[in-house]
Amino acid sequence: MTLEELRDQIDVLDRQLVELLSERARAALRIGHLKAATQLPVYEPAREKVIYSNVRAANKGPLPDIELTHIYERIIDVMRCLQKDELASEKNAQALAPGRAAGAETPETGKKQ
Repeated sequence: MTLEELRDQIDVLDRQLVELLSERARAALRIGHLKAATQLPVYEPAREKVIYSNVRAANKGPLPDIELTHIYERIIDVMRCLQKDELASEKNAQALAPGRAAGAETPETGKKQ
């Protein structure tokens, strides 16, 4: 294959990775909602260990297990932040729901009603 063909292949793979990461993020958000509803913590180190174990077991190379684990550590960190941000956003939205105190600032303008 030529350099251009290989780069085209990488571009296709990158688009597939983006879609898969987006799908994973959507699942992580749904999990975050379930955790909030059942009062479970967002951070679950035992579950993360299972994920790392699963990833290493599926690894056929050429990435070394430790490098793949580093990639997944970052992915999981981003997903955890996404869950926390989403849940914090929802709590803020609920706090600002109709029936809020008179004189409260509106989220759109920051001005008092």
